[in-house]
Amino acid sequence: MAHSVVPHFHNESGAASIAIGVREFMCVGAKPPFDHPHVFLDMGDGDEKICPYCSTLYKYRADLGPEATDPPGHLFTERAAA
Repeated sequence: MAHSVVPHFHNESGAASIAIGVREFMCVGAKPPFDHPHVFLDMGDGDEKICPYCSTLYKYRADLGPEATDPPGHLFTERAAA
């Protein structure tokens, strides 16, 4: 069975909308410690989804890779514990 990682996106900058290259993803809101519950969102057959916590509008764009965003820099990656 193949497993894929669900990308996590943040909206630290407060962008009105963020274009992404996937339809299934997690929204974390702002970066920790100001994040909201990390919620799984699925656009289904649509091209837009609004996060119910932070109201960020995510828009699907097929020309973007699974970790790319427009505006750039909204991919969330957790730091490994030291």
